[in-house]
Formats: sequence, structure tokens, C-alpha cells
Amino acid sequence: MTTGERYDKLLVTGGGILFILANALLMLGGFYYLPVVALVPVVLYLAFFSFNGLFMAVVFLTPLSVELSRLAGNTMPFDISLPTEPLIMILILVVLMKMIHSGTFSKDIIYHPLSLAVIFYLSWLFITTLTSTMPVVSLKYLAVRLGYISLFYFVGISIFKDAANIRAFMWCYIAGLALVAVITLVKHSGYAFESHRAANMLVRPFYNDHTAYGAALAMFIPILGALTFRGNNRPQRWYAWALLGLFAAALLFSYSRAAWLSVLAALAVWIIILLKVKFSTLITFSVIAAGIVIMLWHDIERRLEKNTQDSSADMAEHVQSITNISSDASNLERINRWKAALAMWGEKPVLGWGPGTYMFQYAPFQVSTDRTIISTNFADGGDAHSEYLGPLSETGLPGMISFMLVALAALYTGFRLLGSLQKRKDRILVTGVLLGLVTYLTHGFLNNFLHSDKSAVPFWGFAAILVVMDLYGKKSPRGAPARTGAEEPPSTAG
Repeated sequence: MTTGERYDKLLVTGGGILFILANALLMLGGFYYLPVVALVPVVLYLAFFSFNGLFMAVVFLTPLSVELSRLAGNTMPFDISLPTEPLIMILILVVLMKMIHSGTFSKDIIYHPLSLAVIFYLSWLFITTLTSTMPVVSLKYLAVRLGYISLFYFVGISIFKDAANIRAFMWCYIAGLALVAVITLVKHSGYAFESHRAANMLVRPFYNDHTAYGAALAMFIPILGALTFRGNNRPQRWYAWALLGLFAAALLFSYSRAAWLSVLAALAVWIIILLKVKFSTLITFSVIAAGIVIMLWHDIERRLEKNTQDSSADMAEHVQSITNISSDASNLERINRWKAALAMWGEKPVLGWGPGTYMFQYAPFQVSTDRTIISTNFADGGDAHSEYLGPLSETGLPGMISFMLVALAALYTGFRLLGSLQKRKDRILVTGVLLGLVTYLTHGFLNNFLHSDKSAVPFWGFAAILVVMDLYGKKSPRGAPARTGAEEPPSTAG
């Protein structure tokens, strides 16, 4: 052993002993966070020198993240998702420094129709934050939304230029969610898989309720379906089949009726894709169908009110309860929240009450006849229960339209790609991503989760994958996204 090697060994050993002693002394004094503090320089090193690796680590940890309020017993004045949101902030800071250094951003990305829709969406959020009835709440809401979109959409586009990173993104989130699914199913086995009322409790601490958990599972069932056909080798395809079975079982026992419906909607869109129906035809049919439902709503409502089947551990009865708007408390409370959102919009139709303010402002807009046994004045158990009516009340009609434009631009991009991509593997990939988005956009009629990392990471990541396939997928000789340096911070240069 050379003198230098002995010195290094002594330095590492001595440093380790000092760290252990310091940690022990601080713990005796009531400070338990030195190991966390010690991780900061490690994370910063990874952010600068292995950006993509840290990015994928965040994706893997997202399903496993836990809100600080759950760890601190709801004693904190603010909430944050650990460890993902601090890591996301670090990654965004690194990207901002790189952008300041390079001074450019790809014009192709900025002028893509989906990006333009996203920019309009963020711009209107900013405007309504300035006019908000609760500026501090709206500013925090805007910062969180901007963080998710900046990292997983705009930076994600740069990262996903390497086709391997698209696969890594999918597998990392699937791996994290699979761990949650296994843990939840094991816990559920203690109830013989029969207790639908325990579903909310069983998904904690990783998810606040079973509907958010079901939404995440639903988004990745089409992805796993695509991977069963698109896997690079036979073992990978077998893994995809096994995980598809796991996710299907987990979705079934999530007892999330909205998630079940969203998968059925994705299945219907898949049939439409197989029949090669044009996107314009699909939109026209959807508008006509919506118009018919609106015109016949009173007759439909009378028929629905005849259903008195409440949610149940029996799967058939639980499915039947989906249309019960006469006695099912969950369904009636959702309608109560929707009516409150519409009433809020009626008072502030253009600018709304401000991003993120629904849960603080909706209480006076509840009508006593609409309140249920689970009604509160603090948005317990979710806020507006709609990814469309929530923005309508908080950011006015332009705000709801801006999100709908994002959704339509994503769907249009996906359908257009299916008609232009030459490689079968690329079409399978786009089909899985498109159907994953369909599940969330369908689920968005009944719940809203884009304020949470659990849904925001895959949603904006899927949108980024579609843009990458559109901008770069058709330029590669093999029909795959062009490969870039995988271990450098993502380049934003045009």
C-alpha cells in the first residue's frame, strides 16, 4: 500500500468515525437530520454530473414519496412531498443555471402546438395569480405547477431525445408503483380483499386516497400493454406481462370506480385506433354525443335517480353504484363540489378566484340541500373533484379552455403520429402513451390530481414523449428518437 493509499484510507475511516460521533451527539440533543443534511452535497454532485440519473431516481421515488404532513402528524404550517419535491427543486435550479449559461432554448420545442398550449396554460395561471383572492396560495400553486411542467415536460423533451431514456422513464415509475401495489395488496390480504371501505387507509402513506392510487395504476396499464409487445427482448416482455397482471389486480382491488371507467375509456379509444378513425371524426362524434347528453340530461337524471345501489365490497354491486346519484354519498358529494365550482364561476367568470383557492372558498357556495353526510367546509377528501371544473372556478373560462387545449393538443399529436410513424415499435409506444393520457383525461372528469407529483410526473412526461416522437422520431434513419449524451445535464440549446 502506497503512502497516498494509506492517507486516503485514514481520511475515509477518520471521516466516517467523526460523522458517526457527530450524528450520535446531535441525536442525543434532539437533532435527527444530520444524515439528510449529509446527502445534500451528494445530491448536488449527481445533479451536476449525472443529471439524467438523478432525474430517473426522482421518477422511481415519485410513487413512494410521502407528504411531510403525514410524517409530522399534520403539525407543519406547509406541506411538501418527500423526497421528490426537494429533488425536483434542485434539478430545476441546475437547469436554470445551464440555461443562463447557454442563453438559448430550442425553437422547435417552443413552437410545437402542444408546447404553445402549455405556455398559454401557464400564462393564464400567472395572470390569475396576480388577480387572485388569495395571492400567497395561488403563488405557491403556480410555483408547484411550473416546477412539474418545467422539469418533466420541457426538460423531459431534451432527456427523451435518447430513446433509452424513454424506456428508463417508464420502467422507473413502474418499478416504484409496483412496490406500492405489492405492499397495498399484502395489506389488503389481511381483509381477504373484501373491504372497499378500507381502501383509502391501505394505500397510505404513499397515496392520500384510493382514487389517486387507481389513477396512477390506470395510466400505466396501457404502457405495460405496449411493453408486452415492444420490449427489447423476451425477458423484458415477460416482466411486462407479469407487471400487467399485478397492476390489473391492484386496480381491481383499489375499488376506484373512476379508474375502472378510465381504463374502459382507453379500451374504447384503442378500438377506435384499430379501426383507423380520424381524430377530427372522433372529436365531431364526441361533441355531438355531449350535445345529446346535455339536451336529454333531465331524462337521464331521472333514470339515474332510480339506482339506489351504494358502493360495496361486492364487485358487481360496486360497479352498479357508479350511476347512483340518489343515495351514494361519494357520488352525491362529488356533485355537491361540482355545483359549488359552477356557482363560484358564476361570480367570477373570467379570472376566477385564483389558482389553488377552491378548497378555501367553496364552502359558502354549497347549498344545504346538496350537502351530504361527508360534506365539510375544508375540502376534505379532495377539492373540486374535476380537472375541468376546478380550473373553471379558480381561473375562469379561459383557464378551463387553456387546460382543454393542452389535452386536445396532446391527443391530436398522438393520433397524428399513429398515422405518420413508419416503425411498428414506435406506433406501439405512442399508442401506450396516448392511451395512458386518455385514462387520466377521462379520470379528470371525476377527480383532479395534477397538483400532486404522483399524477403530474407521468402526465407531463407522457406529453413530452409525444412531442419528442413528433419532432425527432421521424428524423432518425431507424425511426427512433435521436440519441444524445445520457449522462450530461440536458442541453437546452437549439
